[in-house]
Amino acid sequence: MQAEHSRSGGQGAPVPEADGCNSQARPQGLLRAVLQVALKVAYPLMILCAWRWDSPRYIGAALFALLWLQRWAGTGTFATSLRQLSATDWCVAGLLSCASAGIVLSGSELLLHLYPSFVNLGLLVAFGATLARGPSMIEKFARMGNPALGAHAVQYTRRVTQMWCVFFTLNGAFSAYTALFWTRAAWSLYNGAIAYGLIGVLLVGEIVWRYVAVLPRAARSEAA
Repeated sequence: MQAEHSRSGGQGAPVPEADGCNSQARPQGLLRAVLQVALKVAYPLMILCAWRWDSPRYIGAALFALLWLQRWAGTGTFATSLRQLSATDWCVAGLLSCASAGIVLSGSELLLHLYPSFVNLGLLVAFGATLARGPSMIEKFARMGNPALGAHAVQYTRRVTQMWCVFFTLNGAFSAYTALFWTRAAWSLYNGAIAYGLIGVLLVGEIVWRYVAVLPRAARSEAA
């Protein structure tokens, strides 16, 4: 913007230009947000509809493409998004890439049905790694809205991260059970819909607990 100001030769010239840049950035930001949401919703929908598709290879290829589209969307160029991946991100992406590539090469329906378990394992690794080296995953999310977190809030976000690790462990194990012993339709229903309903219940329950119990307790501690 300073370079544009110098070329304009006037102090008032940058203002309309800045407004124009902001007006262009807003639709782009909205488009990126919509794209990110669409890509996240695409995964459960793909799993939910998988019982109607009798071609694991095609689904495996779609899962592979979706995996890397999710990591690219809204982060600039693809090369830029790759540079932003941490070592843990690469491990998780490698695990899921190998799983989806295995589905494509083998055409195995069992491997396809185990894919949601691999997703839960990847999430467990990603969340668990932050507990080991810090800051916790939920603390990172919380600091996006409030960079100045107190010690009590940091401790709470760590407990919430641990809660999600427990959920990913249990959900991944049960997902593997559905892959091995349930019908295709029942597996699809659980992993494409019910599991995400449980995630929603857990999210809402944590928010309610935070506002009903955690925040009032923190306020009383500060007042004392």
